Parts: sequence; structure tokens; C-alpha cells
Amino acid sequence: MDLTFIAIFGVIALISGWFTKTRNWLVLLASLLAVYAVQPATPIRGLDYWLPTLTLALTILVWAATRQTGQPFQRTDFYSLGIALSLALLVGLNRYLEPVCCLTPTRPPILPQVIIGLVILSLLVWFVVRWGTGKQWTLLGSILVLLFFFIILKSPSLAQSASAFLRSLTGQRPDLSSALDIRWLGFSYVAFRLIHTLRDRMAGRLASVSLQEMLIYSVFFPAFTAGPIDRLPRFTPELRQPFQLSWDSLWNGAQRIGLGIFKKFILADSLALIALNDLNASQVVHTGWLWLLVYVYALRLYFDFSGYTDIAIGLGLWMGFKLPENFDQPYLKPNLTQFWNSWHITLAQWFRAYFFNPLTRWLRSRSHPLPMWAMILIAQTGTMLLIGLWHGLTWNFLIWGLWHAAGLFIHNRWNELVQPHLVNLTASPRAASLLAGTGTLLTFHYVTLGWVWFALSSPDLSWNTLLRLAGLR
Repeated sequence: MDLTFIAIFGVIALISGWFTKTRNWLVLLASLLAVYAVQPATPIRGLDYWLPTLTLALTILVWAATRQTGQPFQRTDFYSLGIALSLALLVGLNRYLEPVCCLTPTRPPILPQVIIGLVILSLLVWFVVRWGTGKQWTLLGSILVLLFFFIILKSPSLAQSASAFLRSLTGQRPDLSSALDIRWLGFSYVAFRLIHTLRDRMAGRLASVSLQEMLIYSVFFPAFTAGPIDRLPRFTPELRQPFQLSWDSLWNGAQRIGLGIFKKFILADSLALIALNDLNASQVVHTGWLWLLVYVYALRLYFDFSGYTDIAIGLGLWMGFKLPENFDQPYLKPNLTQFWNSWHITLAQWFRAYFFNPLTRWLRSRSHPLPMWAMILIAQTGTMLLIGLWHGLTWNFLIWGLWHAAGLFIHNRWNELVQPHLVNLTASPRAASLLAGTGTLLTFHYVTLGWVWFALSSPDLSWNTLLRLAGLR
């Protein structure tokens, strides 16, 4: 999302917040258009049209699968489905409008292909509504489909194989395929939102929502590309309550957007020029300069990600949506547990709710439960491995996940061991301040060294870089 899109989204947000009676329809239309507009170009013909269309198709199918049994169709459901299908058709028709072509980065597929694809989507929705609504096999199957796409996109070898297959279908040379050909923007965040709704429906704790609400929640344009990962029960009440743009909302939103633009486009983009990467990691000679690159990378990553979050929150405020915070001064936290409670907060909360807590409950319910330390080790390791692999199915991301799992477990055991002995010591403000400062310094450097695995592409280069940072090479 560049400055042009931010400006366009800002105008749309202001219009949506001003026209309160039509706000939700304006937000829906803007979000559906944004799915196509922000999708980057791909070298595979027509793919930058089909990927956004598939995003909308998955959302509609998940809504159909998670509807309450016997839930009647509302007029807004038919309108929303008609708007989504009509918009997908109109985007495809842009192919034939030479002066204004196209909303997608490259020319959309030919009209017969578009019509066939939309007819297939309509038949799938009818099938799920007719036979699959609320059924466990439909809900579980939907989760498996989302995970299937996720694994392909995050695995370089599988992504390259998928690219070769798609190239053969479009008459292009499969031997030119690359793992970077399939760039499905926003899929990771959409998948997490959809899996959340499916899991809550399976557990019987998901309230009924309209298709309009589901589409807006899934592809809400301020948060579509970089989060935060919202929850449907938290989001829908704000859709249903009236909102009129006020001076306070206008000013508060403008402050967050301005702060986000400053973080992302001034600080982060400037720091990116000298941040750690494969090239400078292998070329820098002096240890001091290498440490500087690592520090800069840590700051650049924070300003980039938190900047996008600030922009999303600010745009949401202009429309009456208070999106959840995603960062809370993470580099100033005195231990790794507090760091993960303040870094990408919505992602950590998602894994805590849908993996860590269910796993620990299952481990405790066994007839022969493991020792507490073993349960903590298993749950933390599994959680951090999944968070690492969420970024990509590579060795480096796996090692980065293990790095944080080890740090969290060590902190947990250390805290259990020394906490009873620190009660008297922390009674002194000076001692408490010294302990907090030391913890913050150690935590920051542990996290920063962990970014080496995150920033570089191979375990060998990452390990060599860590040895050089330690002065051992």
C-alpha cells in the first residue's frame, strides 16, 4: 500500500464516515474494489484477477458454511452476493475498455473464462447452502482448503510447482516458473479471519452474521494487507451501531495516519537502505558495522509494520471502527513474555486462543498428565514454530520460531526459580528500576539477534553472521 492508495483510502473513509446511512454499503464496495486494486502484478496470465476473485469466493463460501442452521436469507445477503459477483464481472469487463483498462495490474482474462468462474462460484455457494451449512465436514473441509493454499504459498518448492502448473494451463513456459510468481496479497490475514470464524462455528460460539458483514470483516480495506487480525464478534457490533464522523474522530484518525506515514515512509524506508540483508551481511567486514545493520533491521521492521497498523487504525476511526492495537512499545519490555504480549498482538492472541490454550487444556486433561514444565515446553515450542512457519515454510523461519520458543521457556523457568527471592529486592525502587532496565536490555538484544534468522535467507549465512557478531569469525 503506497501513498497513492493511502490517499484514495483516506477519501473513501471520510466519505463513508460522513454518509452514515450508507456507510456499510460504501465500505463494502470500497473493500471489494481494494482487493483487486492492491493485488500486485504476477507473470502468470490473469492470475492477478483470479487471486482477488478467489479471496472473495472463499469468504462467501465460508459465510455459507458458517450460517446458523435454518437462518433465513435477508435481502442484504442477496444484495451483497449480487454486488460481489457484479463487481467481479465488471472488473473482468475492464479488459475491453481500452481507455480505462484496468483495475487489475494486468489485463483480466477473457469474458467467457470470467463468466465460467463466476458460475462455478455461484454453484458452489448454492451447494454449500443447500447441503453443507453448519455441517462439521463442511467446516473442517473449509479449514483444510485454507491450509492447503497456505502451505503452497508459504513453501518455496510447492509455490514453484504450482506456478509451473498454472503456466502450463495458460500456455506459458513452465520452465520459467518461480516461487515468487504467485503473490496472493492479503491471503494470510484473510485466512486467519476465516479460520477463526470456522473454528468458532465448530465450537458453537459464533453468532449469525449477514453476508455484507462477513465480506466487510474479511476484506476490510484499511486492514486487508497488513492486519491487525480482528475478531468477528468484536467487529460486527461496530458495523451495526450508527456512526457520524465528528471532529474528534477526524483529528484522532488524522494523527494515527500521520504517525503511520512518518514511521513507514520516512523512518522505515530510510532505514531499509542500510538494514541487514543477504548482500550486506556477506560483504560487511567489521563487526561494529554488522551490529549496526542488525540494529537498523530491528528498528526498520518495527517502524514498517507498526506504521501500517497506525494507518489502518486511523482510517478505521474515520469510519467508526476501532481496530485492535497491534504494538505496544515491544522493544521496551523487560522480558520475552511481555515482548510477545506487545509485538503483533493480534497474531499472538490468535495463536494463544486457537492453539496454545486448546493444547495445554488437552495436555492437562490426560489421564497421566505431564509435569507442568513439560507442558509449557511443548505448548510454547509448538506455538512459536507455527508462528515462524506462518511467515514461510523455510528452515530460517523454523529456527527463528525455535529461537523464541527457547527464550520463552528459559524465561518461564528462570522466573519460576528466582521470583520468590526477588520480592524483598524489588521493594527498593532503585533495585526494581535496575532489574527492569537490565531485563529490557537483554530482551532487546535477544530479539534483535533472533531477527538475523528472520532477515537472511539461509541457515549457513545466518549462523555465520551470528558468529561474526560474537567476534568468533
